[in-house]
Amino acid sequence: MAQTIPTPPLVGRIQEAINAHDLEALVGCFASGYRNETPAHPSRGFVGREQVRANWVQILGAIPDLHAVIVRAYCDGDTEWAEWHWSGTRPDGGLLGMRGVTILGVADGRAAWARFYMEPVDDDGVGVEAAVRDQVGAS
Repeated sequence: MAQTIPTPPLVGRIQEAINAHDLEALVGCFASGYRNETPAHPSRGFVGREQVRANWVQILGAIPDLHAVIVRAYCDGDTEWAEWHWSGTRPDGGLLGMRGVTILGVADGRAAWARFYMEPVDDDGVGVEAAVRDQVGAS
């Protein structure tokens, strides 16, 4: 029988704040000295809760129906992992689809740091063989 694992507390609060479009509750989930690392895009890393605010002002302002689903989540001590699916409608009428993983270091109930692996869903129809060939530059 499969065991249901409860959603880690911080991840759950982040999801609730996103789905309620509650900017203050969302920003309150992050420590003032929060460090964000984006390993696949190193130049996108940043430090500080105010950048979290700036990012989410833009996101929530542009995607009025943004909805976050936690696909899977896990807690190990002071680290919370979540696999996410974010969806909504962009201002141009196109659909927003983001999927990926966040790994959060928790201190005093807030995110002190994160490794952020969220990416746009790529539904271009390119199969795995062509994608691998393109990635490695093979002909």
